[in-house]
Amino acid sequence: MKSKALGSQGLQASEIGLGCMGMSDFYGIHNDAESTRTIHRAIDLGITFFDTADMYGPYTNEELLGKAIVGKRDRLTIATKFGIVRDPNDPLKRGVNGKPAYVKSSVEGSLKRLGIDVIDLYYQHRVDPNTPIEDTMGALADLVREGKIRAIGLSEASADTLRRAHSVHPVSALQTEYSLWTRDPESQILQACEELGVAFVAYSPLGRGFLTGHIKKIDDLDKADYRRSSPRFQGENFEKNRGLAKKIEEIAARKRCTSSQLALAWVMAQGDYIFPIPGTKRIQFLEENVGACDVHLGVEELGEIDEAFPHNAASGFRYPENFMGSVNR
Repeated sequence: MKSKALGSQGLQASEIGLGCMGMSDFYGIHNDAESTRTIHRAIDLGITFFDTADMYGPYTNEELLGKAIVGKRDRLTIATKFGIVRDPNDPLKRGVNGKPAYVKSSVEGSLKRLGIDVIDLYYQHRVDPNTPIEDTMGALADLVREGKIRAIGLSEASADTLRRAHSVHPVSALQTEYSLWTRDPESQILQACEELGVAFVAYSPLGRGFLTGHIKKIDDLDKADYRRSSPRFQGENFEKNRGLAKKIEEIAARKRCTSSQLALAWVMAQGDYIFPIPGTKRIQFLEENVGACDVHLGVEELGEIDEAFPHNAASGFRYPENFMGSVNR
């Protein structure tokens, strides 16, 4: 597993990270013991980059990761997020808060739940439309100076917002959904990241599992899995997207790798400053994902993949419409 610079503020991270969200929330039944074993196996395989957030659970995912890394902290780059506020009475109701006072109170909770003295990468999970990004960044810059965080990240922020934020204090990483079926960052964000020396962290690089080839019908998902309400997993959209996924499976078979490995290799091939963080709670899939590091795609192969799964080919919004409003575009 190769390690490389995560942005230009001194962080280092493995070329593939581990998204921990699904271990505690959104993707159906979870098992903390199994998830902990998966985190430990990830460390054994050379993964040093772990991603969580205070809203996953809420709070329980940070606690899970914190317990799992006891005695292993020095080797790792821990990233967490603040800013999405969940209603305890209605889990589907969300708010966004980027006010300086909220930033400074949130970091204390995350530090305590993770059981660490400093957070390596602290993201604003969603941009607050009611708080200037300059104000939020000012508070985050204070946390850097106070030694509570090492570097600042943004999640689902536009290229313009990134540039404004970066003018206040260097941003180390921008995290946004990116995969063969979500290629929106290619229009402006990737270029901005490369120009500014900002790492791009690709979450859901496997299309929320759709590109793995393991989801062939909606009933393959647990009844509590939020993807059952995701537009791309619905009716006609599901069937159209399944057809696209089959093309990737065919190319992967010829390449003698899995669909997951091909999809991850494609993401990594888009730039050395890009870090995919596929999420899983099972060792089997973790080991499969790590195998993507050994899959190398030539120019002709990348062209074939682009032809099979072109930009904007996926059918349906990537989030339900009521959640798309929180994406800074």
